[in-house]
Amino acid sequence: MRIPVVWSPATRKHVPEHEVWVGVPTPGTELPERVDVILAALQAHPLHQATPHDDRLLTAVHDEALLEFLATAADDWARGPYDELVGQDRVVPYFFPTDALLAGMPPTPPAALHGRAGVYCYDTMTLVGPGTWEAARAAVDVALTAVDLVTAGERAAYALCRPPGHHVTPRGYGGSCYLNNAAVAAEALRAAGHERVAVVDLDAHHGNGTQAVFWERPDVRYGSLHVDPAAGWFPHVFGHATETGAGAGAGTTRNLPLPEGTGDDRWVGSVGELADWASDCDALVVSLGVDAAGDDPESPLQVTADGFRAAGRLLGALGVPSVLVQEGGYDLMSMGGLVAAYLDGHAG
Repeated sequence: MRIPVVWSPATRKHVPEHEVWVGVPTPGTELPERVDVILAALQAHPLHQATPHDDRLLTAVHDEALLEFLATAADDWARGPYDELVGQDRVVPYFFPTDALLAGMPPTPPAALHGRAGVYCYDTMTLVGPGTWEAARAAVDVALTAVDLVTAGERAAYALCRPPGHHVTPRGYGGSCYLNNAAVAAEALRAAGHERVAVVDLDAHHGNGTQAVFWERPDVRYGSLHVDPAAGWFPHVFGHATETGAGAGAGTTRNLPLPEGTGDDRWVGSVGELADWASDCDALVVSLGVDAAGDDPESPLQVTADGFRAAGRLLGALGVPSVLVQEGGYDLMSMGGLVAAYLDGHAG
């Protein structure tokens, strides 16, 4: 079986140029070229361009205020003085109205854009520029088109989403993510009639956003294996084994944090644990980050192409309709082959 690949040329429009990490501008790693190296590696698979979808499922996952901010922020920033004053042509927050600041007092919404940015963005790494909204919204259409293919009878479909999305919460964005493609895909599978959907996140970093979306819901499970945030890795405060959901969603979240240097054996074993945990669900979303690979600059895990192929076999063997959503993966030399290895395993 060849898994259909869904993509959109508009996902190339987001050009981060740089990030700001611990106060220092650093080169961006979530580059438009990621789309092209993955496409080049998947030439044997049927290719589909994404079709436009309305916002109904997107607003089921995200607060409309967040969507309005992301849709307008780049143009508003360009009309402001920021490029002339400080040479910054991308929206980057510097002020964050956290609980420490609010101290229980009711805040007045900030008037200035440079004050508003930190209401929605929770780090300084995730800049918004010309084309960011178009690319992120196109990535949602990519995910929804993959769901359409599965709903129409495909056993699995791969969504080449870019930028990635699993760090986006209902009201906030960060971690190089702007809209939560995997969460929207899970919501779409629920809307298509699947009673129990599992999201299995293979990205090297915990998908705090997807966890937040489904934290109190019993109909969508979220399971993740990732580098241990207690070792100092993003998202730092989430991704621990003690996080299992709340309210009606108690027990529907499962986290398997892994030590730095984890290779194929333990990583694939953890995928197997999550596959067993998801085995009674009737649809699957895979957050397919490939930054757990040894050559990737963004994590300390040491997974090989054989490991990703084995992960695909384990999750594909569940035999349920599956939407495979691209998340991280930043080594341009290897990431296309890693995605192809996973798809080969899942198809087999």
